[in-house]
Amino acid sequence: MPAELAVVSDTHIPSRAERIPDWVAERIRAADHVVHAGDFDSLDAYDRVVELAGGAANLTAVAGNIDPRSFDLPEVTTFDVEAVRFVVTHGSGPRAGYRDRVAATVHEVADSDAISISGHTHEVMDDVVDGVRLLNPGSATGAAPADETTMYTITVEGSDVSVTLHRE
Repeated sequence: MPAELAVVSDTHIPSRAERIPDWVAERIRAADHVVHAGDFDSLDAYDRVVELAGGAANLTAVAGNIDPRSFDLPEVTTFDVEAVRFVVTHGSGPRAGYRDRVAATVHEVADSDAISISGHTHEVMDDVVDGVRLLNPGSATGAAPADETTMYTITVEGSDVSVTLHRE
């Protein structure tokens, strides 16, 4: 039976957005597992995502560059869904070199056939760099500098992966 992931990042609540849009919240609720690639911005935002995910066990999350360190979230983590390994990192640092930096992180912690999920730029990305598929869902609240609200859903069945971008 396929598994569906809701993939979000850069919610920036309350510094750049007031709340997670209803349509994003519904996709998070409906998913089997939720991934947040950092920059929640506040404990309230983190708690809201945990609630929408149906509990912390259903959430894989990493710290973003503006997240309070009291969250105690890792900077990089991995998880497997069926036969697919995912590497999650925020991708903090300068815009120049972002893609290479994220791909290098994957090579440090997993095989190159792992799929990377990152955030930080607020720009949607589905690209291959140095043999690694890089996914960035953009901003789940449309927080600046994003031009729109975006997220991914990923369906995994065995080793087959289908990625769908949702935007508004």
